[in-house]
This record gives sequence, structure tokens and C-alpha cells, in this order.
Amino acid sequence: MTDEAAAFVPGHLTGFFSAHPDDDPAIAGSRGAGVTLSHGVDVRVEPGARVGGSPASITLNDECVAVDAVAGVRDALDAADAAVVAETPLPLGAGFGVSGALALGVAYGINAVYCRRRTENELVAIAHRAEVEAGTGLGDVVAQARGGVPIRLDPGGPGHGRLDAVPAAPRVEYVTFGSVSTEAVLSGDTTRLTAAGERALASLREDPTPPRLVALSRQFAREAGLLTDRVAEVVAAVRREGGDAAMAMLGDTTFAFGTDLSEAGYDPEVCAVHPGGATLREPDR
Repeated sequence: MTDEAAAFVPGHLTGFFSAHPDDDPAIAGSRGAGVTLSHGVDVRVEPGARVGGSPASITLNDECVAVDAVAGVRDALDAADAAVVAETPLPLGAGFGVSGALALGVAYGINAVYCRRRTENELVAIAHRAEVEAGTGLGDVVAQARGGVPIRLDPGGPGHGRLDAVPAAPRVEYVTFGSVSTEAVLSGDTTRLTAAGERALASLREDPTPPRLVALSRQFAREAGLLTDRVAEVVAAVRREGGDAAMAMLGDTTFAFGTDLSEAGYDPEVCAVHPGGATLREPDR
């Protein structure tokens, strides 16, 4: 056992998706496409201890939080006492895959700290399963493990889902207004959004470019009935200026490539596509 381990997991914006539930959470997941971000989650894992029968804490940006997917990872790796300290510039619940990033980063960290000797695919599968069981995501983990601009061709974790990617690394801008309940959407009737997501995926595979990804994502949000009023206002403003933008799934968040949000008069957060997936790094001393 080591003193601590640290990992970085990129954020992930989903542009469109189709939901594919299954009794086996390793097989359940989504098909679709999105973009991984250089804005991500730094996770540090340390051996902890139970206090009064409660599991070790999860701290995100200096605040204690409860993240069911992280609890699932700790249970799967028999490390219920693992203490987790995470930092991110990304808001939780706003469509950036923060819960998936926490689950994956904790899996990497526990594996190193507790000498669990799991392979990368095994750790990704554990984090994916935990996120699906928690109801907080269907495809973020596998995308965050890959990096780039991933296209999820099949649902499920490693061994089940195939991945491809748009071969590009555009500048990314985003503006966020708040959260949308992923659990509420995924637990409801997903027939409409799944049909829209399947159409979008087929179209992107014919023209795998960043502009096409944004256009299909914009169309998906409207067809799936997920577009929020505030995102709709931003998208309309961007298109009036000759650009394009879309909604991040699932959050009250607008994203665009290049400078389209800036040129429409917004003051967006700016980052890059993260070319690689989640990775361990040297802990800060």
C-alpha cells in the first residue's frame, strides 16, 4: 500500500446519445458522441479510516459531497475506507461528466494505493458499472478513458462497447447556467431521445467533423425534447452571428467550437480537447 495516488480525468460533454438499458450494468450504456475537455477533475486517493461507522469522506472543491458512483467503485475494489479529495473547475450536474470522472479517478487511485493489480480496462469497467448503477450516466466513463472527440458506436463498458472518434481537436467554449437531472431523464421514457440519437449517430458517421457534431447535437436536443429555454436563447444568438452551438447532455449548458460563443457576445469558459484519456499523475507534495 502506498501513501496516496493522484489521477486526472478529463471532463466530457455529450452532444447526443441513445440510451440502451440492460439488467447487466456492464452491458448497459449509450451510443453517441461528445468531446473530452482539458478542464477535468483532479482526484487524490489516500488510505482512510471509518469514523462512527461512516465511510471515508469525498471532498470536491473543499466541500463534502455524496457521490453514489464513487461509493460503488470503493465497494467493488474493497476499499470502503479510501478518502477522496477532488478538485475541478467544472460544475457538478451540468453536463460535464464530473460524477463519471470522480468514479474513474477513484478507481485508478484505489488500484494504485491498495495494490489491487487491476488492468486499465478492468478499472474502466468498474467505474462504468458504478455510474450506470447510480443512474448518473451511461457513457461518460468510457469516453473519458479514451479522450479526444469520442464516438460511442456501441453501449457498454470495455469488452462490450466499440469506440471511434472525430479526428480533430478544436478549441472549446462553453457557458453553463445550472443542472439538469440526469437521473430523472434516464429513469423516464427514453424512446424519443433514443430515436433522435440513433439518427444523429448515423449522420455523424457519414461526416465525422466538428461542425457536423455541433449541428447534429443542436438538432438532437430539440428533437429529443431536452432543450432548455436558456440554452435555446444562446444557440439562437450564436446562429444569428453565423456560428453554431448546442446543448451539453445533460445540463443547462451550451457549448461551441472555435470562437462562436465569444463572437456572439458571451464570455465563455475556454478549454481544449483533451487528447488522451484518464491517467495517473504524480501527487502534489
